Amino acid sequence: MASTIPDPQSGSRAAHPEPQPPSDRAGRIEAHGIDHIPDAERHGHPRQLFSVWAAANVNYLSLVVGGALVLMGLTLWQALAVIVVGNLFWVLTGLLSISGPAAGAPSEVITRAIYGIRGNRVNNAIVGWLISVCYFALNLAAAATAAFSLVEKTGITAGTGVKVVVVMVIAALTLAIGVYGHAMIMKLYLPITLALAAAFAVVAVSVFRHADLSYVPAEPLTGTDLLAVVLAGVALIGAGPLSYTTSADFSRYLPRTTSPKAITGWTALGGFVPSVVVCSLGALAATAVDMTDPQTGLGTILPGWFEPVFLLALVLGTIAINALTAYSAGLALQAVGIRIRRSLSVIADGTAAVSLTLYGLLVSDFLDTVSNVLQLTVVLLGPAMAVYATDILLRRNRYDGPALMDESRDSPFWYTAGVNPAGALALAGGVAVAALCVDTLYTGPIAEALGGIDLALPAGIVVAALLYALLTRLNGGPAPARS
Repeated sequence: MASTIPDPQSGSRAAHPEPQPPSDRAGRIEAHGIDHIPDAERHGHPRQLFSVWAAANVNYLSLVVGGALVLMGLTLWQALAVIVVGNLFWVLTGLLSISGPAAGAPSEVITRAIYGIRGNRVNNAIVGWLISVCYFALNLAAAATAAFSLVEKTGITAGTGVKVVVVMVIAALTLAIGVYGHAMIMKLYLPITLALAAAFAVVAVSVFRHADLSYVPAEPLTGTDLLAVVLAGVALIGAGPLSYTTSADFSRYLPRTTSPKAITGWTALGGFVPSVVVCSLGALAATAVDMTDPQTGLGTILPGWFEPVFLLALVLGTIAINALTAYSAGLALQAVGIRIRRSLSVIADGTAAVSLTLYGLLVSDFLDTVSNVLQLTVVLLGPAMAVYATDILLRRNRYDGPALMDESRDSPFWYTAGVNPAGALALAGGVAVAALCVDTLYTGPIAEALGGIDLALPAGIVVAALLYALLTRLNGGPAPARS
């Protein structure tokens, strides 16, 4: 039995057949949670995935990260090269998304085939829920900061009470999208993408007018120092696509016969193109203004009339990315084993994230601490992404959706005491090696021996993938899949 309770549907069904299944219509709370999506309810086209991922990546964070590469000491063209390479990880995000239509289930359930019924609950509690809530809080804090500036432009002082109201309003708008679910996301994200693209086009014009295309720092990096910064930059950019180990959540309603190449392509392009463009704008802006404070720095080159629009765009972009995060976190909470409606699980996640945000903004530097800790998430997310992708390749994307719903000891995915040793050991091995190679909040022994060169991302991915493939082969291959 799947750990989910269907959401009640409001309104009556029309007397005539509808072009879209009633269980997945914008304006109605999505009925499905982590349960299997029957073939009769599948619909849509993979090109819709482009706007879903594009809306989530035309955002303030991408500008900040792009600018950070120049601040780290790279030349403009080195930064642009790092941005392109780091964003190639969107191909992995696209690959993971093909498992959704194959299984008719979200990533949080599909990974039962990798970690086992019990092992997957631990995986969802940490990779799926905890990290998602932290990211939600950090993004919400960024949006709130922009909103505070917007409020003050109206002449209202952003005191504690006003800040609380602003955070609550942004969170409410975000959670509303997450609660209504898949169909609402598919309906809203194309216009959101277009609106954000228009706003950032104005930013692009202003940035290009002031950017120094031949920018080189006063003391260019060379040798080991340059290699260390380049690898750190690739990890910083790659952390974005690697954080979406749940991309099947948004593709699972597509018909089973949908082309895997189309799903991979539209998902990868939806993340890659806008992220490269916006990150590049951040790098270009860093050659002209101080990007240590991006909002203030960009304000010096943007048209005065446009600044409120820009602030609104920052808030809208964060709502778009956080709605996806909240949606997946809600599914993760169900997959942990808590029997709760998907809509209520989304609200529970949002409540936790809002609490963290308010505490960080109003009480302490907690969010700074969380931000620093999240720099280390590449140590976990890289291997997790690698193991998932390897499983898809090993079983040729054949998943038995109904069997994945079985959480009993008779499940083909019960393995040993509810844990698949291959998945657990591969993830643990990849994380351990990545931790030895990291150089962020602390320096691992391998990174120290290499003079500060951080190989955590490639090492963790390669070791996790190889371990999982080897251990799975030694165990006779993947668990039985749908015929």
